[in-house]
Amino acid sequence: MFGEFKKFLLSGNIVELAVAFIMAGAFALVVQSLVEDIINPIIAAIIGKPDFSELTISVGDATITYGNFITTLINFVLIAAAVFFLIVKPVGAAMSRMLAATRPCPECLSEIPIAATRCAHCGVQVTPTAPATGIRA
Repeated sequence: MFGEFKKFLLSGNIVELAVAFIMAGAFALVVQSLVEDIINPIIAAIIGKPDFSELTISVGDATITYGNFITTLINFVLIAAAVFFLIVKPVGAAMSRMLAATRPCPECLSEIPIAATRCAHCGVQVTPTAPATGIRA
């Protein structure tokens, strides 16, 4: 039983998940630093202090710190924008350039290399396209 457990722990999925989790934590720190150390000071220079934590409402004995929520919401939007414009868009552009080396099979719609003469998935014979331009021959 210990051998099976060891095999489970060392399986590719668990190791890949652990590495992804560690990388996500490190990446989150980088994005958080980008927002807090670069973007927020730029915003502060333009519109003033970007920290609204002193905004509160007192209700009886309780204090509602809605300013913390506003600051957290602004940071979330800034982090989302940083991730989108600095990671998602560039990676998407790089992936589309890499995927330009393929085209869909006219029969089964699987991705096949541009220069392919036969689909590896369904076996149908296809007309190769010009590799340099990506235009069908």
